[in-house]
Amino acid sequence: MKLDSYEKVVGGVAVSQLRQLATELAGARVVHVNSTRDGGGVAEILRWLVPLMNDLGLHASWEVIEGHSDFFNVTKAFHNGLQGNPVVLTQKMLDVYQETVVANADRLRPVLEEADFVIIHDPQPAFLIGLCPERKGRWVWRCHIDVSRPYRKVWRYLKSSISQYDASIFSMPDFAQRVDHPQFIIAPSIDPLSEKNRELPPPEIEAMAKQFGLSQDLPVITQVSRFDRFKDPIGVIQSFNMLNRSVEAQLVLAGGGASDDPEGAMVLEEVQAAAQGNDHIFVLMLPSDAHRIINALQRSSTIVIQKSLQEGFGLTVTEAMWKSKPVIGGNVGGIRLQVHNYHTGFLVDSPEGAALRLRELLQHPEACMRMGSTAREFVRLNFLLTRHLREYLTLMLALRCGVESHLLAV
Repeated sequence: MKLDSYEKVVGGVAVSQLRQLATELAGARVVHVNSTRDGGGVAEILRWLVPLMNDLGLHASWEVIEGHSDFFNVTKAFHNGLQGNPVVLTQKMLDVYQETVVANADRLRPVLEEADFVIIHDPQPAFLIGLCPERKGRWVWRCHIDVSRPYRKVWRYLKSSISQYDASIFSMPDFAQRVDHPQFIIAPSIDPLSEKNRELPPPEIEAMAKQFGLSQDLPVITQVSRFDRFKDPIGVIQSFNMLNRSVEAQLVLAGGGASDDPEGAMVLEEVQAAAQGNDHIFVLMLPSDAHRIINALQRSSTIVIQKSLQEGFGLTVTEAMWKSKPVIGGNVGGIRLQVHNYHTGFLVDSPEGAALRLRELLQHPEACMRMGSTAREFVRLNFLLTRHLREYLTLMLALRCGVESHLLAV
């Protein structure tokens, strides 16, 4: 993956800025650590971020902590608790978590302690910092979820590790928790040239629709997400059923699982049960590498919906907007940064509100086209990977210079 490939999308000035920033970091060893290579927005970001850092002359790598189902049940509880849900957290669960991270630390310690910058993504690997006493570089905790109102027991436990980091990154100011180190605001982004976002030939899009039995004569509404209760797929089905009383359409719920999410299979069963008997609802369980299929699904859609109840950022919203689709999104988290009423789509707070906005857009196709065009330009200006990469480079330079501020937008 080469940075020059993006010049035709973002312009030569943006590429030149990145190369100039990177000269001050040439040869720096950067290690990213998360909990899965497949599924979810973090893995998708790291898939392009690490190669582009290397193309700029840094020595970047990506490590993944390994664990069994008991470990991921605990970290799923962390995830739910950080988003405000009361969860059970026993000493036995904490022992499982710590023992698993200790085992990973024994494997990863040599590369982590020698790195100039270590970026730890989300709560799963957060405990690693206390297991690397000889670390030489700067360590950053990158939180991709909304921890503005966490379940206090979970936050108190994790804060003891997070406070040891040199800095934290959040996607929005509203997501942050006060900790005694510098905090940076970096919104996520998409890769416009990836399999999921690049332009596709119309015959491929049509073939995909035919493959899944979608009618070309009816509008398509699509939600792409993991089968997760926070994504509210049941609420989407409720909205669609309300819509179908007056407007005939098709609903696609497309997604998959992530190896660090043990609840996905259970939620999928609930969704399939709720959709049973409705020939206009298509529930698609896709493999983690079905990027071109997702691309084609979004491009074949009239409207994309992301009716999340809680959301860190919502890259599926960004992807849809890049494809010139209006988005109806849950009025939460990072979706608010992207969806602006009457401009790029609509924010909603209930199944009834989603049904109302779906009906409004389907009955006014010219509004769909106008909002879709505005949405694409908004993503081009704000949520492409070159901006994201520039902010990471700026953060690393700031840490080298010893920043003192507590909340910085880089």
